[in-house]
Amino acid sequence: MGIDMRLHLVDGDVLLDILKMDWSTLISKINDLSIRTLRPTLDPKLNRDFDIDCEAEFLDLADTISGTGTVREVLSNNSAYDALLKLVEWASIGYWEAWEGRCFLYIENAINQKISNVEEMYSSSIWSDLRNSLSSMGESEFAEKVCEDWMQRRTELGETLDEKKDPRIIPTFEAHDRNARLLHYAINKKQYVQILGRDHLESKQWGHNDWNLGNLLDS
Repeated sequence: MGIDMRLHLVDGDVLLDILKMDWSTLISKINDLSIRTLRPTLDPKLNRDFDIDCEAEFLDLADTISGTGTVREVLSNNSAYDALLKLVEWASIGYWEAWEGRCFLYIENAINQKISNVEEMYSSSIWSDLRNSLSSMGESEFAEKVCEDWMQRRTELGETLDEKKDPRIIPTFEAHDRNARLLHYAINKKQYVQILGRDHLESKQWGHNDWNLGNLLDS
């Protein structure tokens, strides 16, 4: 399997409230499950880790963290960006995810611009352009544009579009259509903070600008 791009849709107020909480209070609330009253409701169109899994992974990371003060202070003093990313996941309504190699297709068709490399695809400017473009483009229009471009690229490479010759054609087409529609849906949930990253990316580098995880702890 390839590397996945992931976009978390985060309730910023919930995340900031947690970061202001006393560290020992947070650990206590996770252990007695009372923290769950704060977790945003899962968006049924998106994916998200179960409460118990996300909390258990955070507590595992917390075992290696020491100190007193607010959650932000303790995480900052320990450079605990991995733990912060778990809190980001916990404070989200879900995430959009797709194979990184396919994301060129989605993003280039959103912004009408070729992307030269993987790093550029994660840049703040590209995602600002993507948000602007998809706010004025319909979901079906975007999905059709993506799928037509995918078919055109296959044709130019001399690949078949006959499902009788390649049984993967229909499932791949459906995956592109689904991923494009969900990206459009996620991007237009503008009341949530959008924190972007990918598999194996250092946690400190997730997110952009004020919502970059490094800035959240180091500022």
